[in-house]
Amino acid sequence: MHDLISIKDLNRELIEELFLLADKYNKNRHAGGFEDKVVAGAFFEPSTRTALSFETAAKMLGAEYIGFRSWEGTSLAKGENLADTIRMLDNYADCIVMRHPNDGAARFAAEIAEKPVVNAGDGKNEHPTQSVQDLYTIRNSFGKIDGLTYGFVGDLHYARAVNSLLLALNMFKPKKVYFISPESLTVRGEVLRTLNYKYEALADPNKVIDEIDVMYITRIQKERFTDPYEYKKVEASYRVDLALAEKMKSSAIIMHPLPRINETDRGIDRTKHAKYFAQASFGVPVRMAVLSKILGGKR
Repeated sequence: MHDLISIKDLNRELIEELFLLADKYNKNRHAGGFEDKVVAGAFFEPSTRTALSFETAAKMLGAEYIGFRSWEGTSLAKGENLADTIRMLDNYADCIVMRHPNDGAARFAAEIAEKPVVNAGDGKNEHPTQSVQDLYTIRNSFGKIDGLTYGFVGDLHYARAVNSLLLALNMFKPKKVYFISPESLTVRGEVLRTLNYKYEALADPNKVIDEIDVMYITRIQKERFTDPYEYKKVEASYRVDLALAEKMKSSAIIMHPLPRINETDRGIDRTKHAKYFAQASFGVPVRMAVLSKILGGKR
């Protein structure tokens, strides 16, 4: 395994291998074994969970971690272009973990760098390690990923975590997938055209809430809107409250890639449906698994 730019760089066999590694690292976070490696975090866009979990994962593996969390602290602020920044990181590290506000930036970096590049989110495009983390959460909750009914709620147009997870489900066998969003924020055509499973788009979650096993909620991605007025029109489109959660199957789970704003009732945190904090905690062992495959692999 070299670069991880898209979830399509993986297959089911490799994802399940990452699950087994994550199981191992979940039991032993201080695994070590990569003391001679350096991981560079290049975060050109704000991040809390992804940045910290990658840094923690690298350190738990014994690797050194260098990098930045804002372009303002780099020579880009002086006018340096992205390609030159990537070339420098390529000299300093054995792997580059990159987040960038522009679609395609991670693939561009991979074309420049000799060392592996991991996409930690590029614009509204993809976030592949988040989807591995999401699948791991589902597998740990149900013992399987196949045969479940999924409901994606909120901003399905700009949310890169949704894109990667929808593409990842092509490798599994979901029973059905519901897209629940305003018409202006439904799944983009280039993603829809690649899906190999049954799906249906609708506006009212109450119509299918009793069918859903996995509800995946996303915030409205304010930073992706070029027109503030368009954001204002949809910012409060959906709020999953306790009344809706109470209609779910007793075994159903609610997930969220976080951060959240006001799209979920905080009271849901105390219910057995809430899995988003466990989902976030799996970021460390899953990213330990990803880094160990990349740092220990060959091109």
